[in-house]
Amino acid sequence: MIEHHTSSALTPSAWVTRFASLIAPAGRVLDYACGSGRHARWLAQHGFRVDAVDRDGIALQLLQGLPRLEPRELDLEGEDWPFERADYDGVVVCNYLYRSRFDAMLELLRPGGVLIYETFMAGNERFGKPSRPDFLLQPNELVHRLREHWTIVAFEQGEIRTPRAAAVQRVCAIKGRALAVLP
Repeated sequence: MIEHHTSSALTPSAWVTRFASLIAPAGRVLDYACGSGRHARWLAQHGFRVDAVDRDGIALQLLQGLPRLEPRELDLEGEDWPFERADYDGVVVCNYLYRSRFDAMLELLRPGGVLIYETFMAGNERFGKPSRPDFLLQPNELVHRLREHWTIVAFEQGEIRTPRAAAVQRVCAIKGRALAVLP
């Protein structure tokens, strides 16, 4: 079981809102392990076609019927991988880490697709959960995982104070070689 922190607020992460403009206009976006759907809602409101996937069917019910948003109850950690091909212009992941499927998740992006990823890292155990090493990125781990065939647009790691104190790591990267117009 994965520790999955969900914010009680529906306010999307500033990291996501900053870099979403790099995704193709009206593009298809996967909100991976979407939880309450705060990013899926925001992305759909900004014209993207969004697949919001999570294993929490109750949380997904709140997303039913919203324009440009398709909630899908999927087990991202199960034996069978629920995706067939690279079909997304953007993948957004917040507050979730499952290393066994990280590479498969990256393969869901088309060439030129944008990865916006933000989650907890080592050091977060001082602030509470998640605290198990399996759920915490190691220093520079996202950069190391994206070394080949990716253009890193932005990377941060360190402590934050809002919305709550935590140790986080964030990356925005484009699949392939690209020169992005920075937001």
